Amino acid sequence: MEIRSFEDLECWKCATELRRNISNMVKTFPSTEKYALTDQIIRASRSVTNNIAEGYGRFHFQENIQFCRHSRGSLYEVVDHLIIAKDEKYISEEEYETYKKLLNKSLALLNGYINYLMNQKKKFALANNE
Repeated sequence: MEIRSFEDLECWKCATELRRNISNMVKTFPSTEKYALTDQIIRASRSVTNNIAEGYGRFHFQENIQFCRHSRGSLYEVVDHLIIAKDEKYISEEEYETYKKLLNKSLALLNGYINYLMNQKKKFALANNE
């Protein structure tokens, strides 16, 4: 499949699924968390897809890689927020495990994309004697 947009990237698609699931999950959180945990986990989950998209738009391998690394950091932030939600009993252990599986899939796809970009950067440098 030809990649013509960040929307074609499997890592973006998977992270989008995670973001949508997170958005639905927080609707069950207590209103006292509206400006705390709810806001934080929504921002972190959106940051994952936002940074993949922004990096794709940079057209330079190293910049794209750096934005993907920011996405990876945001994925780990989401994990921490999920742990908090579980500890506060906003989600069950089973729900946590379900989200964690999707998050780990997102992480694996993102790491694969980062590795691909690093390899492409090396090939480009070799081809251009850099």
